[in-house]
Amino acid sequence: TRMVIGYSIDNHMRTSLVTDALDMARRNQPLSSRCIFHSDRGSQYTSETMATYLSEHDMRGSMGRTGQCWDNAMAESFFAALKNEMIYRTTFPTLNHVRRAVASYIEIFYNRQRRHSALEYKTPYQSWLAHQNTPIAA
Repeated sequence: TRMVIGYSIDNHMRTSLVTDALDMARRNQPLSSRCIFHSDRGSQYTSETMATYLSEHDMRGSMGRTGQCWDNAMAESFFAALKNEMIYRTTFPTLNHVRRAVASYIEIFYNRQRRHSALEYKTPYQSWLAHQNTPIAA
């Protein structure tokens, strides 16, 4: 659906930033047992703390090879849109201003108003609703 369901913003790149985003995702959307968390090879993703978190929450970690950007294309596309459509156009006086602006961009604009050609020009929320209403074959 391309819907962003978890995010976290801070002035560091520690593992807690990632686990905070995953906690939000888990609160917003039930995740399947053994779901896959895909990341690059940053130290926050390869840490023992991250491995423990994934294990404790019945998730599996997946990492692309070094220099391989295609397996993270949807996330890269989202971050490019966020930067080009909002971040680069705005001056933020404080971190709290950034947090509020990014939350507004994601929750109000990106998920509910921004149409995606990959979703037949539907919003992520419309796509999610359609998925929720799709009958499961018996």
